[in-house]
Amino acid sequence: MRLNRTCAILLLSSIAAPAFAAPAYPQIKVPAIDVPLMKDTVKVLAADDMEGRGPSTTVEPKVLDAIIARFKKAGLKPGGAHGSWLQDVPTVEMVATNASPLTIGGMAFNRGSDFVAASFRHVDRVDIKDAEMVFVGYGINAPELGWNDYAGVDMHGKVAVILINDPDYADADEKGLFKGRRMTYYGRWTYKYEEAARQGARAALIIHDTFPAAYGWNVVQSSWSGPQYHVASANNAMDQTEANGWIQMDVAKKVFAAAGKDLSALTEAAKHKGFVSVPLGVKASVSFDNTIRRSMSHNVIGIEPGKTRPNEYVLYSAHWDHLGHCEKDAKGDGICNGAVDNATGVGALVALAAANVKAGPAPRSQVFVALTLEESGLLGSEYYAQNPIYPLARTAGGVNMDALAPSGRARNYAMTGGDKSDLTGYFRAVLKADGLYESPEDHSERGHYYRSDHFSLAKRGVPMFDLSRGEDLVKGGIAAGQAMSEDYVQHRYHQPSDEYRADWDWSGITQDVGVYYRLGRMLATTTDWPNWHQNDEFRKVRDESLTQGK
Repeated sequence: MRLNRTCAILLLSSIAAPAFAAPAYPQIKVPAIDVPLMKDTVKVLAADDMEGRGPSTTVEPKVLDAIIARFKKAGLKPGGAHGSWLQDVPTVEMVATNASPLTIGGMAFNRGSDFVAASFRHVDRVDIKDAEMVFVGYGINAPELGWNDYAGVDMHGKVAVILINDPDYADADEKGLFKGRRMTYYGRWTYKYEEAARQGARAALIIHDTFPAAYGWNVVQSSWSGPQYHVASANNAMDQTEANGWIQMDVAKKVFAAAGKDLSALTEAAKHKGFVSVPLGVKASVSFDNTIRRSMSHNVIGIEPGKTRPNEYVLYSAHWDHLGHCEKDAKGDGICNGAVDNATGVGALVALAAANVKAGPAPRSQVFVALTLEESGLLGSEYYAQNPIYPLARTAGGVNMDALAPSGRARNYAMTGGDKSDLTGYFRAVLKADGLYESPEDHSERGHYYRSDHFSLAKRGVPMFDLSRGEDLVKGGIAAGQAMSEDYVQHRYHQPSDEYRADWDWSGITQDVGVYYRLGRMLATTTDWPNWHQNDEFRKVRDESLTQGK
């Protein structure tokens, strides 16, 4: 789960109308939502005997059986390959051991306090010795924006040194080439490693800076200190760099000073189009072993076949996994049940399936996927996106659900990621029909759109909804909504206390399901093929996908 989903403080403002020509949006009536089925799903998945739903553990078969039973009760048909309910998700767990310091230009830096590094390749040993370092600015190659930080440089065998976020992150508005304060995918650390690999770099090191990263060094250090998880690949990810990591800002300053370079001046230069990468004239060395463990988890897939266009699809998703056994609290409870995060999402998924089956087949097929390994890095959705059961080129769009707050109905909703695609028009049509208003996303500079399962589909072209129910509650207003969000973040998020309670208020979650139903059913009814806006980072791949689909 993304932390901001329940703690976002949504500001009230008017939002400009979308620039694209809107299609005729189908009028959708929401059937009665089966709240008892939704409650039962959440209660069962969040029970202690599910042991926190750790993927690839002995309890996983029991979790899968529970989800399948409720998919069947909702009226879905098996949606996996060969009439199965399941999609295998092979994963690789790697733990770095016997790590050396990072040495650069005669200076030695300590792992953890000064730098972190891991291999994205599934190999037993990483040994990088005397690799030339090149400062590549923000490490962005965006042809649609006429921007290429790698222009004219051969990165093969070299270490890319990269700034976090994108060039105009410090702007007060969202008018810049890279949407100003709103982070684009080019600002995410995951993109920077992917692009460095495409450029042939041997390794990539991101310079940490708290504000543009949106978290402190402590978060980086803790996230990279334990096991690292990856989707298994046929080539053992040999198309990735040998090592990726982060370095502290103070480390970067020392390295640039030793190289006779001014980091501040180069950072300013990197904000402008036409920046040319700068060889630093110093070399880096680092080594470590990898302990590798391979395992298998599963996505659960059901389908309601379309009535007239069954080879066109709308996708609904929610992750079923949580943290399993975790650190015991003061009461001695060591099971992180994940009731809100994300048994509620699976409960909503089941309720949506039941509502759609009750309404009868839509023109397009509707696919319902309970995803695994979200908490380990969106691996279940990543595997589905790499190995789709239903072609992404024939998937019109979708809705992802993650951690639905058991609070009251709200007057407002926000679209995470902002106005990126034609889906905005559908969203606003639903808000108008339901008498709701739109709120802007809180902390758009943190790139929350790129941190949940829908993103795995989005970066391969499929427009995906990611919504947050607002905090302007019908009962109690913004003050009540903020208090409930803060209470969850402080006292239950990723803790054993995230448990099912009989006194939950289900009216807000039921409202969510109604909104999701309208959005998905509209997509399943229309003949429209939504696209990303011009110059959006996912427009090119969607254009190519739609051409293939036709």
